[in-house]
Amino acid sequence: MYGRRASQLVKEFSAGEKGQLSAYNSDMFDQVIRECNAHHLELQNLMRKIQDEGLDIQTTRNADHFGAVIHHLSLVRNKRCLMAYVYNRAELIQNLRWKAGPVLPPEIQEKLSYSEEEYFRNHSAALEAYMSELELDLTVDMVPPKDPYIQVRVLDDIGEVLLSDQSANLARHSMHFLKRSDAEQFISQGLMEELMG
Repeated sequence: MYGRRASQLVKEFSAGEKGQLSAYNSDMFDQVIRECNAHHLELQNLMRKIQDEGLDIQTTRNADHFGAVIHHLSLVRNKRCLMAYVYNRAELIQNLRWKAGPVLPPEIQEKLSYSEEEYFRNHSAALEAYMSELELDLTVDMVPPKDPYIQVRVLDDIGEVLLSDQSANLARHSMHFLKRSDAEQFISQGLMEELMG
């Protein structure tokens, strides 16, 4: 049946946990593309056949016309399913930039296709350029904090770093009282954790 793989691709995406990215299904995506190419070739052949018979494409209503309509509608449906799959994955990838920061964890990165990895890099670079032009980090504090300083524990040896208002040696298991904006990037990378008071 025409369009079955495309609908399976969309159903697979929607069956996943909300807000979570599943592995990119390149095999099924490629199968749908091949099906689209086959529909396109059949559509062209039927249109050519109608023209070769000297019939008007706009007014002819024979088996070839209805076959062409079926291939055209199948092609459009497959295209819409592919676009829905790509668009919804792109939205999740954009959200990852806000949640995980400019570097994706390996377990998420392995779920992306090459073009999705490139999309993430380009989106991240555009966001970085915009934030540097504003001189404001938009990825910090999606919910306004009550206190600009937080207490953190360093989970992995980071070393000597220059923060916005001080220099600090962020050694493993050390605890610090830092500006939230300085700590947020390390927290999102899993290098430190916020201690709740």
